[in-house]
Amino acid sequence: MPVPVLSSAPALGAPATVLACLVSGGDAPRPARGVANVLRAAGAPAEEVLVAHLGRAPAAGRAGSVLEVPVPEGALRRVLLVGTGDGGSAAMRRAGAAVGRATRADTGPLAVAGLGGVSGEAVRAFAEGLALAAYAVPKAGAARARPLEVTLVGAYPEALRRAEVTAGAVHLARDLANTPSSTKSPQWLAEQAVAAAASAGLRVRVRDEHELADEGFGGILAVGSGSVRPPRLVELGYSPGGRVPHLVLIGKGITFDSGGISLKPAESMVAMKTDMAGAGAVLAVLAALPRLGIRARVTGLLACAENMPSGSAMRPSDVIRHYGGRTSEVLNTDAEGRLVLADALAYADARLRPDAMIDIATLTGAVSIALGRRDAALFATRDALARALERAGEASGERVWRMPFVEDYRPAVDSDVADLSNVAAKPARFSAGTILAALFLREFAGDRPWAHLDIAGTGRSDADTDELTRGATGYGVRLLLRWLESLRV
Repeated sequence: MPVPVLSSAPALGAPATVLACLVSGGDAPRPARGVANVLRAAGAPAEEVLVAHLGRAPAAGRAGSVLEVPVPEGALRRVLLVGTGDGGSAAMRRAGAAVGRATRADTGPLAVAGLGGVSGEAVRAFAEGLALAAYAVPKAGAARARPLEVTLVGAYPEALRRAEVTAGAVHLARDLANTPSSTKSPQWLAEQAVAAAASAGLRVRVRDEHELADEGFGGILAVGSGSVRPPRLVELGYSPGGRVPHLVLIGKGITFDSGGISLKPAESMVAMKTDMAGAGAVLAVLAALPRLGIRARVTGLLACAENMPSGSAMRPSDVIRHYGGRTSEVLNTDAEGRLVLADALAYADARLRPDAMIDIATLTGAVSIALGRRDAALFATRDALARALERAGEASGERVWRMPFVEDYRPAVDSDVADLSNVAAKPARFSAGTILAALFLREFAGDRPWAHLDIAGTGRSDADTDELTRGATGYGVRLLLRWLESLRV
């Protein structure tokens, strides 16, 4: 399902085939303000009929609850009563998601009533939730469905415009991550970036395996050395002009992760087509920046490789020379994401010299054990950057939890034969896998403000839950866009 077309109108004009009426929370849920007028215009049952139905369903006001009311045969086929809880942004996002999921199979116009008096932020949250829950994984060979037309009764043009741009970016990130790896090689991902850059007016450069070798990107080359499909480094650039901060976003782009010679169990490989979710999020964010008018110069780096076992693959005990000359000993070829990110971080620090940089990666299975599937791990070298990302997480619905750089664990990534090792030589003594990965990456970030987002838990969902859909979630797109929108230049 493509992104729904969102619009607002002061009153219901064209007839709708589905009407969603928002319901206030509390002990006695009632239709929200303005619903009665829309009911009359739509030829729907009177408000008193809806109240009677609500009286028989005491939980109807709970955020995200849906109660369908029978309607006489006619143009209007469905009336949904949708709970909004306390009416805050989180509750409204859940309510919007409930509408999006309940109408995913509908083709006729949808109208939403009851948003009068709701803040612009809550309207945006509702619209984003609706558009994201309406997403469906594209099926091979199936025709692309027509987008659902959605009218929110009221005047919210800017909130809906931003919601539609954001949801479109999330859909793009999900589509990229859900694409099978039989199609999705590093070169294919680079081609998607070139096409997106052309549409958005971005600068783009793709380094192939020869340029990577000439410039010393040893980590990306080593990870991609076992595949017949060579690695790529994609560099995207957005600049609004003027004196603005320069920010770098870096995404892990492992288009399939077998684990390499340190082979994963078969069941652990099934979801590994989404191991480039970080790169997909960065690409989607960059493509959305012009439409949101972001006042910052932003460079996106997609470190793309396929991690496969073969006679040419990197081996445990190999030593890699990264961009800039620092070396790392490979103790486990399945800890490959940090190797490609190390190159990109070192390059950004030395050559791009940004005011801040953020990397985003499906990096460690340990993060799911620590934080579950709804909160990403955040590491940051500056408190101000961490706080800004935490605020963006709350506003966008993509929560983060700040994790510590435990300095006592730093010796775990020392090596006898290189500057660093990519995993702990003595894992029984140091078992904090997510923290150790962040400590490894910190060695390549220089002294600049830097944040690391580990989205291994949040980048995929096993079920349809609120605005998330089964498969790739597009995590990080909303978070990073909200952070960039919040910048005051």
